[in-house]
Amino acid sequence: MEATLIAVGRILRPQGRDGEVRLEALTDAPERFRALTECYLVPPPDGERRTVEALRGPNTRVVLLCPHGPVLTQAKARQLARLSHLVLLCGHYEGVDERVRAHLVDEQLSIGDYILTGGELPALVVMDAVVRLRPGVLGDPAGPVRESFTAGRLDFPQYTRPAEFRGLAVPSVLLSGDHGQIARWRRREALRRTAAQRPELLTTQPPSAEERGWLREFTEGVGTPPPSD
Repeated sequence: MEATLIAVGRILRPQGRDGEVRLEALTDAPERFRALTECYLVPPPDGERRTVEALRGPNTRVVLLCPHGPVLTQAKARQLARLSHLVLLCGHYEGVDERVRAHLVDEQLSIGDYILTGGELPALVVMDAVVRLRPGVLGDPAGPVRESFTAGRLDFPQYTRPAEFRGLAVPSVLLSGDHGQIARWRRREALRRTAAQRPELLTTQPPSAEERGWLREFTEGVGTPPPSD
């Protein structure tokens, strides 16, 4: 088959239930157009070029949202939050022209190993993860320091009022008023949750001597919380 691109025309409207579109044929080879069984929709590169060049400044970082890049992590979000000017470029359908990928962007970024129709939703995910790390965005400046993934651990369990709900009580230590014991309980339970649900995170920050003791206790069933209904 010839590696030739045909200008088939423009999209008129959606057609069908599975993402099909109705096209207006604008081609010099209508017989070849009628024989097409697949249509790959890629925007021409000049639109992205004009946009990026209009936005780029001396401190701009242009990131293309696509499946080819490394997966977004909390560490990456912190890195992007330190930038003074971030531009997120979104592809659609089949992505962007390869020349855009090769020459107009500084890096590529993915939000996971699955496919979406376009890069707009991944861009929103990146924006939310990054903007909340900027100074003044969150009401509690120390909030991001205590969250999941910040220190290679998941967050500790959260409780609120009432003290008892359907027979399930808030752990008594949280009602004790002893801030030192509460902090210790939170560290322990964050470690317990991480070891049970995301053990690979423990390799990003090796356990301390205290945490190694707790891990042995978890293995032996010491201090295991009662099962919940």
